[in-house]
Amino acid sequence: MTPTRVTLVILGASGDLTSRLLLPGLGTLLKNRLAHDVRLVGAAVEAMPAAQWRSLVATALGEGGCPADELGPLLASTEFVQLDVTNREHLAALLARVDEPGRPVVLYFALPPTVSQRACELLADLELPDGLRLAIEKPFGSSLESAQEFNRVLTSVVPEDQIFRVDHYLGKATVLNLLGLRFANRIFEPIWNATNIEWVDIVVDEQLALEGRAGYYDHAGALRDMVQSHLLLVLAMVAMEAPARIDALEVRDLMSHTLRRVHLVGDSGSSSRRARYTAGTVDGRAVPDYVDEEGMDTANKTETLAEVELEIRNARWAGVRFRLRSGKALGSGVRAIIVKFREVAYLPEGFEGRAPANVLVLGMAPESIQLAIATNGGGRAWNFEVTPLSIQLGQSELRPYGEILEGIITGDPLLSVRGDVAEECWRILTPVLEAWRAGEVPLEEYPAGSDGPNSWD
Repeated sequence: MTPTRVTLVILGASGDLTSRLLLPGLGTLLKNRLAHDVRLVGAAVEAMPAAQWRSLVATALGEGGCPADELGPLLASTEFVQLDVTNREHLAALLARVDEPGRPVVLYFALPPTVSQRACELLADLELPDGLRLAIEKPFGSSLESAQEFNRVLTSVVPEDQIFRVDHYLGKATVLNLLGLRFANRIFEPIWNATNIEWVDIVVDEQLALEGRAGYYDHAGALRDMVQSHLLLVLAMVAMEAPARIDALEVRDLMSHTLRRVHLVGDSGSSSRRARYTAGTVDGRAVPDYVDEEGMDTANKTETLAEVELEIRNARWAGVRFRLRSGKALGSGVRAIIVKFREVAYLPEGFEGRAPANVLVLGMAPESIQLAIATNGGGRAWNFEVTPLSIQLGQSELRPYGEILEGIITGDPLLSVRGDVAEECWRILTPVLEAWRAGEVPLEEYPAGSDGPNSWD
C-alpha cells in the first residue's frame, strides 16, 4: 500500500486539545493504519524548546498506543514554530517553510473560532501550497450569521471539499454504528419510521463539572457546547434516509436534507428548558455551586443543562418527538440514543395487562446495544415481563480523533461537517437562543449529583 504523505501543522499546538486528544488520536491511527507518512509541525504564540516538543509528541502518541520504536522518523522530522497566526508575515513564512512538492499540507486550527477566522482571512491573500486543507475545530461560529460569515471566509481560501470542520462525535464508534445498524439489518430499517417509533431521546449527561474549562464554558453553555453541534449531528444520522453508498457527497447530502426539515416542537419558549447546577456531590466528589467556580461571571446566566424538543417534518418522521438533552454535574452519566417503539396495534385476548413497548438503547459510553422485548411464561403464563437483549460493542481500533484525522490526512471529508450542515444546526436553535436572551425560559437549578430539576420529567 502506497503511504499517504502529508504535513500536519497544528496551530495552537501548546494547548490542551493537542496533547489530550489530537496526538493520542493520531497515535491510534499510526498504530493501526501504518500506511501514512506524517510530517508533524506544531505552532503556537508561546515558545517551546525543540526537545520539549518532541517529548510532548512522543508521550501523547504513546498514549494512543503507537509503539516507541516506530516513532523515530516522525520525531526526527517534527518541529515547533513560534508564531502569531493573526500576523500576515508569520503565516506566509510558515507556509513557505512547510510547502513541499508531493506532500499536501493540512493546517489544523486548534484555536478559538475568532482567531481561526482572522487567520483564514489572512490566508485568502497569501500564496498557498497546492491542495492545502483546512481543519477547523468546533464551534463553527457563535450564531447563524457568524457561521455564514465564517463559511464565506473559508471558501474564499480553498474549495469546500478541502475544508474539514471537526466534530469528533462523528468519529465515535456508536455514531458510526448507526449506519450499519440501520442499513445492514433487515429487522430495523423497515420499521425505522413514525408508524413504529413513538419518540427518540439523544442524551449526553456528564458526571463531570467544568474540569478547568470555565473560561470557554461560561460563554458557551450546554446548548452551544453540546446540543448545537454534537447532538444535532447525531440526530441527522439517526433520522437520515438510506444512502446509495457511503461516501462524503451522499451521506452529507442526506444529513443536510434531514436537518433542513428539523424544527422546534411548538414555540421557542415551550420547546426548551435550561438549568444550572448548585453545590452537591457527584460520585462521592464535592462539587461547588456553579457561580462559585473560578472564573464565573454570574451576569452570563450560563446553563449547565439544556434540553430541546424537535420534530422532523417529513413523511418518515411526522409526529415523532426527538428530545436532545445534555448537561454537567449530573448523577447518572447516561450517554445514549434511546428509541421508544410504539405498543403493538392489537394484543390477542387472554393476555393479562398491556405488553410493554420495545425500547432500543444505543450506549455511547460505553459503546453498547440493548433491546428491551416483551416476553411471557416466565412467571404466570400470560403475564408480561421485560427481557433485555444486551451486548457490549468491541472497542474501535481508533479513537474518535483517529477516525477524524484519517479522513483529513487522506483527503476524505466524509466525517467532517459540511458548511451548509453547520449553518442548519445554528438555524434550528436560533429561536431557542433568542427566547433565552429575552427571558422567556426560566433558568432553573438542580443540585450537582441529581438528574436535573425536580420539576423535569
